Amino acid sequence: MSAGPESRDWFARALRVQPGGVDSPVRAFGAVGGEPLVIASGRGATITDVDGRDYLDFVGSWGPLILGHAHPAVVKAIQAAVRKGTTFGAPCRPEIELAEKVVELYPGIEQVRFVSSGTEAVMSALRLARGATGRELIVKFEGCYHGHVDHMLVAAGSGLVTFGQPSSAGVPRESTALTRVLPLDDDETLADLFAREGDRIAAVIIEPVPANNGLLLQRREFLQSLRDYCDRDGALLIFDEVISGFRLGPDGAAGHFGITPDLATFGKVIGGGMPVGAFGGRAALMAELSPQGSVYQAGTLSGNPVAMAAGLATLDVLEREDGWARLEELGTRLASEIEGVLETTQANASLARIGSIFWLALGSRDLPRSAAALAPSAAETYAPIFRSLLANGIALAPSAFEVGFLSLAHSARDIERLATTLQRTLGEP
Repeated sequence: MSAGPESRDWFARALRVQPGGVDSPVRAFGAVGGEPLVIASGRGATITDVDGRDYLDFVGSWGPLILGHAHPAVVKAIQAAVRKGTTFGAPCRPEIELAEKVVELYPGIEQVRFVSSGTEAVMSALRLARGATGRELIVKFEGCYHGHVDHMLVAAGSGLVTFGQPSSAGVPRESTALTRVLPLDDDETLADLFAREGDRIAAVIIEPVPANNGLLLQRREFLQSLRDYCDRDGALLIFDEVISGFRLGPDGAAGHFGITPDLATFGKVIGGGMPVGAFGGRAALMAELSPQGSVYQAGTLSGNPVAMAAGLATLDVLEREDGWARLEELGTRLASEIEGVLETTQANASLARIGSIFWLALGSRDLPRSAAALAPSAAETYAPIFRSLLANGIALAPSAFEVGFLSLAHSARDIERLATTLQRTLGEP
């Protein structure tokens, strides 16, 4: 199914005034073909485009909408906050209350600072790590995404222990010279890097649930080895929980794996659909930030009262309605249904799932744990599947390597509809 006439008209207008017609590249449908839908509204588990067509939505704005679209409690909280003012550039009650909630729920965090995006949270946490340790090297992992800050836009270079090479035009080599890129799930390469440069490493940053290049579920033992090496050599461990934070549970991936990082970054769920990011850690570490310390960080809209109200309302609903347990039940049901489809259709694919995050790994019946294990043919295979599902009113991410999300607005019937439609699609010649 192609986009309707209204979507096509609106997108043509967008192309004239926005690069690629979008504000984030994957929205352009370049990986799946066709023209993107232009969305008019969303409610519950459904989005509606400007042509009036409804779609069962498993994208959820890429993760923030854990309660579904336009949840009444979130809408009410936003409306009440707006009536009092949209921004103050000064401390306000909602940001203090949300900070208290984060400190209460997440392991090891004693203080938190709010920003306006996940990228900004990562950038600030890395600067803090360098300032606090007096070291310069940052270690990241191939297949993990930490926003579009220059020194995180790196790809692996030559050799096993690699110097970061810019993976975007406009990023000078000098910006990535102090970034090291390692493969996920590779104990030997990790040990080698720390043996060579352990005393120069300021921080190791990882998505404990890598969910930006497929869902590359990691062994707990590998994550624990990061904790152990950091402790031994005086580096800081940073968990990028922009996706997993407050989605896997109140204590995120840290609680799920039983491993406490020195710093954690958040986004998506914590803003309830509004632009919010955050980073936090021990009070002594956070004291290195200005105005107390010498590590500078600031933002005009940080702690925005409307966004803070949306985040508070979201966490309140999750706690009151036993939301995380309900999402786990939905995730278990989805896994059972989709795995049944893959078995009966004998598709060369597998399902990765943790909590309410899922991903169809095409091209292999063994779940990949590293970027190198991703099937090269996955993108080509996924495109017709995506288009067929969309033609039947089901919206998945327009990329083979983006994950799907469940929300409290989804039902068992919605999951059954996804499975039934997928079975028909995979059964087509």
